[in-house]
Amino acid sequence: MSGDLSIYIFRTLFLYFLIFLTMRLMGKREIGKLSIFDLVISIMIAEIAVFVLEDIKRPMYEGIVPMATLVIVQIIIAYVSLKSRKVRQFFDGKPTILISDGNIHRDAMKKQRYNLDDLMFQMRGQNVDSIADVEFAILETTGQLTVIPKDLHSTKKKKSNKKILIPAAKIAYTGLPIPLIMDGIVQDESLSVINKSRFWLKNKIQSKGAEEFSDVFFCSIDHKGDLIIDLLNKPSDLSN
Repeated sequence: MSGDLSIYIFRTLFLYFLIFLTMRLMGKREIGKLSIFDLVISIMIAEIAVFVLEDIKRPMYEGIVPMATLVIVQIIIAYVSLKSRKVRQFFDGKPTILISDGNIHRDAMKKQRYNLDDLMFQMRGQNVDSIADVEFAILETTGQLTVIPKDLHSTKKKKSNKKILIPAAKIAYTGLPIPLIMDGIVQDESLSVINKSRFWLKNKIQSKGAEEFSDVFFCSIDHKGDLIIDLLNKPSDLSN
């Protein structure tokens, strides 16, 4: 009996440190912010550990080999995801805008099977009571809702009768900062939102030292029309 007990204790401690090591190898990410892919890997590792602990007659390698396989697969996919946005979107999904400028996107909520009770619950958790006060509400790939309230100062301006003229050369986009280039790939949908062309974008990045789109790791534009450009193998945080 004492021999069986010592085996259980040894296996428990061994699997504890083994799972702890695998979680560290998988990368630092909060449990509540795990993607579906990472969550599935974590659940499978936990289940494998249970099988090994329940049957002390089962060889340890029958648990170690599957765990190691899952970790290797996770690391490979994570590495490939760093290079390819399509791979990231396939495994992690894409954020979904549920509210923009105080308007609910019902089709997006229906597609995500996200009801109004869920929406209001998460909004209250971020101290936002009214949908009309929300500039953007984005359902992240982790299931968390990011709520960006309307700017009170800009709201007062909208209520005034004064007309604000925007010069033709300025960007009139008043929403979220949006990505124009990711991993060297131009986001044509974002360009269409701000009514700009690839020719315009290329002139902008060339002024910052990039010859081609592939030289840019990340480029985004904010509501003021300012570009943030992060060049590959060059100093980052360059702004227009």
